[in-house]
Amino acid sequence: MISFTCDYSEGAHPKILERLGATNLEQLPGYGVDHYCESAKEKIRQACEAPQAEIFFLTGGTQTNSTVIAAMLRDYEGVVAAETGHIGVHEAGAVEYTGHKVLTIPGHQGKMDPAELRAYLVAATTDPNYEHMVFPGMVYISYPSEYGTLYTKRELEEISGISREFKLPLFIDGARLGYGLTSPACDLTLPDIARLSDVFYIGGTKVGCFCGEAVVFPHGNAPKHFYTITKQHGAMMAKGRLLGIQFDTLFTDNLYFHISRHAIEMAMRLKDMLREQGCTFFIDSPTNQQFVVLENSKLEELAKHVAFDLWDRVDANHTAIRFATSWATPPEHIEELRRWL
Repeated sequence: MISFTCDYSEGAHPKILERLGATNLEQLPGYGVDHYCESAKEKIRQACEAPQAEIFFLTGGTQTNSTVIAAMLRDYEGVVAAETGHIGVHEAGAVEYTGHKVLTIPGHQGKMDPAELRAYLVAATTDPNYEHMVFPGMVYISYPSEYGTLYTKRELEEISGISREFKLPLFIDGARLGYGLTSPACDLTLPDIARLSDVFYIGGTKVGCFCGEAVVFPHGNAPKHFYTITKQHGAMMAKGRLLGIQFDTLFTDNLYFHISRHAIEMAMRLKDMLREQGCTFFIDSPTNQQFVVLENSKLEELAKHVAFDLWDRVDANHTAIRFATSWATPPEHIEELRRWL
């Protein structure tokens, strides 16, 4: 059976495996203070054009989201996100578990609207009962969104400007950042992401690593004792070399962007094939996640041969499903999928 369930079904890129094997018996200090971690950080600073950036390697996306949010918010503050945002839907209440509420506003194909964000913040900060409420303390977006859609540069500039107007840090969840930046529809660069955000992370788990995310505070603005907070939240690896070597490899010779681009090329090939097969699209995504609507009877038959992700019930007889390509998706899998549609 072939799988399009997610973009982290495979292990790690062969070049990462090679580096891990070659360095396996080196004796290195733990907790991310080895020279591979330092090398990776410097390469990321250069890629972001952010020489003052403070960078930390954390274990996974959920740990990263909950740790960053908890570290940057006061006890009485919450984080503003689209109602479809990953932190409020698919992270098992990890943010709320730290004591911080996810404050939701409408999502439009996975994205928040800048005008609606401003209206929400104005209403929240001028409410006569403001001091009895959870204060908005941060703005969170995903790039790409949970629906594979992208913010334009203008939209991100607006959201960044609004966040700074209200003195709120902007946090960009970059679990799939590579797949967003290499999409033909993207008009942003990694330096743009660094310039317009207060904290973001470069996803490794979904883009070629066994595990790990690189958290970037691009303006040298990491919260006090963030290293210690990371350990407190269970997001630090004792063998930090595992993350440092992986990211050092990803940011050598533009490997991160090269393998991300492959996923997008496979997604566009997949999209063309789905269109040729007469599939109805649930949403028009320019990234590695493609969503189609199938009759339930067809879905049940397809599931015997292909793994995919159930996304949303459309009506009594139809369901939206997701196909996700990855850095490792071979063209042959797309042709195999064609056979069963």
